[in-house]
Amino acid sequence: MDEIAIYNQARWKALTEANALFTRPKLNLDAESARKIVGADGRFGDLKGKDVLCLAGGGGQQSAAFAVLGANVSVFDISAEQLERDKEVAKHYQKDIKTFQGDMRNLDCFASSNFDIVHHAYSLNFVPDATEVFRQVARILRTGGLYRVNCANPFMMGMTQNSWNGEGYVVTKAYFSDEEITYNDQDWVYDKNKHEPIPNPIEFRHSLSDLVNGLIDSGLMILSISDKSDMYPNLRAEPKSWEHFTAFAPPWLNFLTKKV
Repeated sequence: MDEIAIYNQARWKALTEANALFTRPKLNLDAESARKIVGADGRFGDLKGKDVLCLAGGGGQQSAAFAVLGANVSVFDISAEQLERDKEVAKHYQKDIKTFQGDMRNLDCFASSNFDIVHHAYSLNFVPDATEVFRQVARILRTGGLYRVNCANPFMMGMTQNSWNGEGYVVTKAYFSDEEITYNDQDWVYDKNKHEPIPNPIEFRHSLSDLVNGLIDSGLMILSISDKSDMYPNLRAEPKSWEHFTAFAPPWLNFLTKKV
């Protein structure tokens, strides 16, 4: 492992120990609530019997949703602690969820054309080269298979709700690809009053052109792009709150692609 992987592994160990938001397994899902987590506007179709990989998706959330909906689920994550959450989910729902530990930049543990769906929760920005990951995904997807990836909106990286100047949120960082960016965790990530401070995330900006062209060059046809926040933006909320900030600056992008 390189320094990036070692840092991410240690950080997610700390986040799991702090019971951070994305480390809490979903243990009360039914079909309706599972479909909301899976997302993709229903384009995944009937998931029964489909081979699904939750890429860098440990924590027992996406794996639980896909398993409840009848998919054959595998989870790949850098964090052993996060994968324990997926094992907890498998036991709870009495499902066979396979877990694999490793770095998303190397998926050699999987055979080519192995999956119908790769679901990639927010994590792409933890590595400097997005295309390196896209090529790995394209290899393990079957022809016609779907890849859904969530990532940072590159135009908003480095901006936080504290960037409010009374009229708007100020962009302070130049727009460079692969720029290393760090920031404080949002208050909703983990309870900072009950846990020791956790090292801040280190992320890398992937420009919009790098994301789009990287997907296309890897043989992944873009079906849709969404910049809608799933955390309730509200223009009437208090300035400098998360809800107000996301009304001005959508923080994430979601790409749905198909291997051709």
